[in-house]
Amino acid sequence: MNNILNIKTPAQGEAQALKSDYGLDNHGLSHLRMSYWNLPTEALYEEIAFRGEARITHMGAVVANTGAHTARSAGDKFVVREASTEGHIWWGEYNRPFSTDKFNDLFNRLQGFLQGRDVFVQDCYAGADRDYRMPIRIVTELAWHSHFARNMFILPETNEEYRRHVPEFTVLCVPSFKGIPQIDGTPANTFIVLNFAAKLCIIGNTAYAGEIKKSIFTILNYLLPLDGVMPMHCSANIGEGGDTAIFFGLSGTGKTTLSADPHRRLIGDDEHGWSDGGVCNFEGGCYAKVI
Repeated sequence: MNNILNIKTPAQGEAQALKSDYGLDNHGLSHLRMSYWNLPTEALYEEIAFRGEARITHMGAVVANTGAHTARSAGDKFVVREASTEGHIWWGEYNRPFSTDKFNDLFNRLQGFLQGRDVFVQDCYAGADRDYRMPIRIVTELAWHSHFARNMFILPETNEEYRRHVPEFTVLCVPSFKGIPQIDGTPANTFIVLNFAAKLCIIGNTAYAGEIKKSIFTILNYLLPLDGVMPMHCSANIGEGGDTAIFFGLSGTGKTTLSADPHRRLIGDDEHGWSDGGVCNFEGGCYAKVI
């Protein structure tokens, strides 16, 4: 939100209450109007409604219109090709390379675009297994994206944990910012670019929140096998005897439905890691969130 009139918003008074000591200046973000740190669900509801980003339904759910993008834009996703990672990535149709110089130029324009604007920050974790858990930071232009991230990932448990949070990877999602193909080398205005050396993912011109979730999954897909953990797109549940079942399949083929067995405990319904210690969920529960 470009709040050029400097209007006080409902959660502005508590915007810094759960601020991390590791500030946004570490990501090169400066001269912001206001950064809203780790707002709870209730405060995000107020911000979403105040800003007119979405509607609150009769039963309390937030309903947002994602615009032109109603699914992931796979053709606009890139990985920066640099020395530390290029030997571990299978480059081709699905892992398209992006130059470091072009990434820096695009990120510099994005940094300038955000000056004078509001952003929302959620500090959280990806991965329920504490041996492989990754601290992450989701910085968004929209309050409802912050709500999505808070609902999707695992949250710190104390104020002190929030204060000491240092992300190992950061996602910056700014739907109103567009790439310029003639300048940025992107095929379209939409872009999702991951840079493992900078530990940063930048997203522009798409409000589809699944890009945030799947970018984190892509990051884990790269990092975890290097530590001997197999990342999986699957659902999983566990029986009374400790027996774990995992269910694979394309989206829409029934993974979530099968994992929601009333006689077994849910581990998760979408993204998991399999280590020597067992199977763990990457997220904060069930992606569909309907049980």
